[in-house]
Amino acid sequence: MDSTVLAYALHRAGSGVTLLSYDYGQRHRRELDFAARTAEALHAPHLVVDLSGIGAVLSGSALIDAGVDVPDGHYTDVSMRATVVPNRNAIMLDVAVALAVSAGADAVAFGAHAGDHPIYPDCRPAFLASYEPTARIANEGFLPAGFRVVAPFIDWSKADIARLGDVVGVPFAATWSCYKGGQQHCGTCGTCVERREAFDVAGVMDPTDYATASEVS
Repeated sequence: MDSTVLAYALHRAGSGVTLLSYDYGQRHRRELDFAARTAEALHAPHLVVDLSGIGAVLSGSALIDAGVDVPDGHYTDVSMRATVVPNRNAIMLDVAVALAVSAGADAVAFGAHAGDHPIYPDCRPAFLASYEPTARIANEGFLPAGFRVVAPFIDWSKADIARLGDVVGVPFAATWSCYKGGQQHCGTCGTCVERREAFDVAGVMDPTDYATASEVS
């Protein structure tokens, strides 16, 4: 949802957009199909990078370890720590920066937001502030002038993102959040709870088909 809103907002602002997705062995590979739909709607290139081998060297995350259940609850719950994939954003951003250098792009953008901060260290402002200069040093002499690594939503709530998505015409039914990887959103895992809450707080209609009809508390 966050990345899709970001893609639509950049496209509407007139930026040339290339969408980059990753198969890192996640349970919720369905998100790749939904990313492809977004690319088609925006008439934008969509590349999928195979990082599926990462599961062979990482364990303990509910997103890639079949032996760990995806927890239900809210992102503020300690149980959500089970969904952390160590260094995930740094790994993905490294690939994205390499693509940007190869393509001569002047920015890499990702959809981290304030709701991610309690659980995910690589979604916090300190990470972004450290990562961007590192990327510049690692590619010195090969980057376009003014190259940036940006997270426009890093201080935004999920509700703020839902409101922007509504403004820029995001078809929210064509976005995927659920970490459990079923045929429909479970409605109870952290990302589903956060998604429901965002639409409710934003006052934006939620078109998501949830497996459970539980209301936002």
